[in-house]
Amino acid sequence: MKWKYVTGWLPLVVIAFVNGTIRQIGFQKALGDLHAHQLSTAMGITLFGIYFYWLSRRWKLESQSEAIKIGLLWMVMTIAFEFALGRLILGREWALLLNDYNLFEGRVWVLVLLWVAIAPVLFYRITKKSANVI
Repeated sequence: MKWKYVTGWLPLVVIAFVNGTIRQIGFQKALGDLHAHQLSTAMGITLFGIYFYWLSRRWKLESQSEAIKIGLLWMVMTIAFEFALGRLILGREWALLLNDYNLFEGRVWVLVLLWVAIAPVLFYRITKKSANVI
């Protein structure tokens, strides 16, 4: 796998921090924690989608297999970063970190991870299809 795809993940961290800052400053107090989390998740998916689209136009993927590998790599990197930051740097408890994965309580963070995993394949197909039309 090309190192550019590893470095291509780094802007996701910036996008996530900007999204989290907007949530904290902009609407968490007004909406409450759960609804702010849900809105922020939707915003994150949208912002990541814009970035994925932009990136897919710049870096042409060679195959669907490569796109799958990139999506899985980015998902694993995202999870590893989240838990490393939360546990090792911020000192949060495991229960608090895992809470964002509890769909039964309306926590929808897992949708971001799924999106990170499947978006490269989706945008590979879109760019491949549009290249065939031209």
